[in-house]
Amino acid sequence: MNAHSPASPATSIAFSADGPLNGTVRVPGDKSISHRSLMLSALAVGESVVEGLLEGEDVLATAAAMRAMGADIARSDDGRWRIHGVGVGGLLQPQAALDMGNSGTSTRLLMGLVASHAITATFIGDASLSKRPMGRVTDPLGLMGAEFNASPGGRLPLMVRGICPAVPIEYRLPVASAQVKSAILLAGLNTPGITRVIEPVPTRDHSERMLRGFGAELSVEEDADGARIISIRGEAELKPQAIVVPGDPSSAGFPVVAALLVPGSSVTVENVGLNPTRAGLYEVLRAMGADISFANERIVGGEPVADLVVRHSTLTGIEVSSEIVPSMVDEFPILFVAAAMAQGRTVMRGLEELRVKESDRIAVMAEGLRAIGARVEELEDGLIVDGSDGEKLAGGATVKAHLDHRIAMSFAIAGLMSRQPVVIDDMAPVATSFPGFAEMLTSLGAHRRVVAID
Repeated sequence: MNAHSPASPATSIAFSADGPLNGTVRVPGDKSISHRSLMLSALAVGESVVEGLLEGEDVLATAAAMRAMGADIARSDDGRWRIHGVGVGGLLQPQAALDMGNSGTSTRLLMGLVASHAITATFIGDASLSKRPMGRVTDPLGLMGAEFNASPGGRLPLMVRGICPAVPIEYRLPVASAQVKSAILLAGLNTPGITRVIEPVPTRDHSERMLRGFGAELSVEEDADGARIISIRGEAELKPQAIVVPGDPSSAGFPVVAALLVPGSSVTVENVGLNPTRAGLYEVLRAMGADISFANERIVGGEPVADLVVRHSTLTGIEVSSEIVPSMVDEFPILFVAAAMAQGRTVMRGLEELRVKESDRIAVMAEGLRAIGARVEELEDGLIVDGSDGEKLAGGATVKAHLDHRIAMSFAIAGLMSRQPVVIDDMAPVATSFPGFAEMLTSLGAHRRVVAID
């Protein structure tokens, strides 16, 4: 079965909640860390072991691509992944196009790896990924000497012709993007000299933490304006690692918001990564009045981790600072749902990046929220949402997910607080990041039903 097609052309899914949600759950491993652990393990010499890897389709696409370029990657019966790397500079010519499915992270980061190796790779993806622009990555990698042959608009299918030795560059990011930063740093691994990325606005720093952990020579400084200057020395020798992947904070947002919205709920989400560059959603929800506490706080593999204890709360609308956007860019769809049921108005701006995700998440969320009775004003760079004061939304609509996993999951949560069913036309894309999402919701007490649609 193609995971990006509906399980059946005539069936869709709706979720509801007749009473409180209660229980303890775990969410899949952090997607960002899972991608990077496979890539860097494949560039180390020796065996790395990864525990808690997200086994969603996006990460499996990364594993398949690294295998195609020479790494030995296998899953053990105990759930651990064992990777025998080829060494920096050792990537082999793939014999076929690399199918990235729906994964923009895989595509952009792997372009960086290929750019500084003397190999050629063609990247293909599903219909959603093939609409996403790649120019923001190909531009700096082109300055390093790589050549690109892209489809119109800088999109997939796209061929990368890498170069070795590549040219070290100093590149100032025009837009805050962890993917662009990471692609340049990964290209810099096999580039003689020092490659620098200047980041005016901080973004998630998993690449920097993990590169250091594998033994790369990487430094981070601040300039007079507060921009981060990240420098990596090339021709690195990476050492194999044992990695434990924490739970994905983006995925944790769905059971957290469900518990906040459904009256009487009390839910614990265990083992959630709380890297400060990723935890903006929880800061914003707490500012809105959410009862979220952190238990069993600890450091695992250089990443802060905790259990989230969440109780139903009355949320109040706020104006969300644009400065926090990079630390929660993927979580805005579920925040839109929370805002739709808060007291008063929530204003969210500085979200231009959401228009070039798996879908135009501003337009798609605005359309779907209106269809189920929320009061939403769409802005060029965000949304203004007038909440329902905790009352259920009308519901009674079929929402198109547009092959976007976060849209599908966000409206599944909205359905828990709607009077009539909110039907999601296609839940299959959820497998890219959160296999077991539906089972997780039903384990907490939600109800799932298959709905026939015309």
